[in-house]
Amino acid sequence: MAYHVFVAMLFGNKEGIDFNKIYSDLIKPALESVGFEVFRADEEMRAGDIRTDMFQELLLADLVVADLSIDNPNVWYELGVRHALRRRGVIQITCRREHVPFDVYTDRSLSYHIKENPPNGAVPDPTRLEEDRKKLAQFATETINSWYDRKVSPVYHLLPYLKEPDWKSLRVEEAKEFWDEYDAWAMRIDVARRRNRPGDILVLADEAPTRVFRVEAYRTAGKALLSLGQFRLALTQYENALSIRPKDLESQRQKGLLLGRLKKYDEAKEWIDALVKEFPDDAESWALLGRIEKDGWVDMWRRDGKTSEEMCRDAVLEEGSLREAINAYATGYRKDPMHYYSGINAVTLLYVQSHLTGKDERPGVRMEMEGGVRWDVRGALEKDPKDYWARVTLADLEVLLSTKDIVEDAYKSAVAVAEKDWFQLTSSRQQLLLLKDLGFRTQEVAAGLAIFDRALTRINPPEKAWTPRQVFLFSGHMIDVPDRKEPRFPADKEKIAALAIAAKLDELKAGAEDLALCGGACGGDLLFAEACLERGVRLDVRIPFDEPTFLQKSVAFAGGGWAERYFKMKSDAKTRVYVMADELGPLPTGANPYARNNLWQLYTALAWGPDKVRFVCLWNRKGGDGVGGTQDMVETVQKYSGRVYVLDTTKLW
Repeated sequence: MAYHVFVAMLFGNKEGIDFNKIYSDLIKPALESVGFEVFRADEEMRAGDIRTDMFQELLLADLVVADLSIDNPNVWYELGVRHALRRRGVIQITCRREHVPFDVYTDRSLSYHIKENPPNGAVPDPTRLEEDRKKLAQFATETINSWYDRKVSPVYHLLPYLKEPDWKSLRVEEAKEFWDEYDAWAMRIDVARRRNRPGDILVLADEAPTRVFRVEAYRTAGKALLSLGQFRLALTQYENALSIRPKDLESQRQKGLLLGRLKKYDEAKEWIDALVKEFPDDAESWALLGRIEKDGWVDMWRRDGKTSEEMCRDAVLEEGSLREAINAYATGYRKDPMHYYSGINAVTLLYVQSHLTGKDERPGVRMEMEGGVRWDVRGALEKDPKDYWARVTLADLEVLLSTKDIVEDAYKSAVAVAEKDWFQLTSSRQQLLLLKDLGFRTQEVAAGLAIFDRALTRINPPEKAWTPRQVFLFSGHMIDVPDRKEPRFPADKEKIAALAIAAKLDELKAGAEDLALCGGACGGDLLFAEACLERGVRLDVRIPFDEPTFLQKSVAFAGGGWAERYFKMKSDAKTRVYVMADELGPLPTGANPYARNNLWQLYTALAWGPDKVRFVCLWNRKGGDGVGGTQDMVETVQKYSGRVYVLDTTKLW
């Protein structure tokens, strides 16, 4: 995902300077040399108002380069707009100018060198051009990588409490190229979530249409992965967002929640404690603290094999932790009386406390919160009648107070708008399981659990709920093309490779309880696929192009019956073939299809749980192949504690 740079400058020959040459010979190549995507307003050839695209560029570009060599009202206006919209991401460049105007004199500027060239206008000095390119590239890179909270805009310096506008709220519909791409990307993320495809989500997370969307991209991916129960992978996405925007409150909250879900209670509590100190009036942060305290309390007494009576006894012994959870939730509700999530949890735990101890310590407070929660939920449903959390909160209130029939109707109403969101349904079910374990209102709780069990079965019916024992991931060399200068996998080494792959699968006891993922190219991929099918392993094959193109590029060229072997592999009942463009959408501009396909396989394998992954690679151990290459796959699997088995071709051959 390249950083996007907008260049604010004059066009053509102005005051004896050829600005087109400045752009084409200096600015654009300098920035492209360090991986930036560079745009100048005159490069947009569509008919229409050029200001539309200019405003969107000034809002959304990661970096704005303003050439202030001469005083031009358009350039100064664009610089002012950027300073008003964003607090950072601006650099100034000049030539022929000893001093910049007072308003921006404190900002760092870079001077470049020109050579007079009458009558066509001065151009970049060829004797200093390489030096100037390097300086500009370094200046831009340092600016992008500088600490997020460092302000560049004088507007934000002088108005320290001024907040940047939400970029979505400044959406200009006429600038469709930005928003159509974003909407299509967001739709693909949602489709992947509905299909329960966390591997797809992880690939798409790095493919937001412009870098300004990257925090949103990571948060969207994190939310989708959270909804599928992929807590560790979701945490990585929110940490990616925080590496870009350390003060992003939503990402900070979700990190705390996920640390708790991963049972890292001490780390989660420390993280949320810091959050409530920084944002003492944020009800959501207090609610998260309550959740961490509650989960820690439950972890103290819930054990497999215990009876309900034993768990109740142990839960009472840890009542101090229960009180901490109640206090945190109640504090959140006091901070924001519309935050019904805090309210319903405080009310529920007060009922649980009374059930366990036989004492009703704060009946007045509890009754007040009950009424407040019901009022809040009714208001939320007036705004959005299909709000799942509002509906399920109402059902959670009924399970504390009402009859079995009312409880069933309330939970059915909530499940009807859950949109197959695994996280929503399981979160609500977990609350009922807590009540069940403690023997609270057993008939009403059982009725609610039955509703959620049916809903979750519809998402993952028994015939689709299969979980592999091991997940085999493969990457390996393709048979050498006829004109390859340095042999890597000569055709006459096929039998050696096949025996090595088969031996490794036998060593790892591959069988019908396992899943394998690979590409379908001639050579390593097909040899691995054939060996897996012979052992009864289920096989998922992912290919980077439509099938005819893939066969031409990666299978049929080698002759030797490889195409027939591909179709035999595909026709096996244990095989599923996925085409990348059909599943993930078009290849992003500048992306490598093979690297993308490898990442797709890698992330899909890891989503089953890194502890299950067995990565087998037929590889000469030569690196330098970048993101999505074999070395990158090896390092990523090792990072997540998966197991790697290298079949070293330099030794096999």
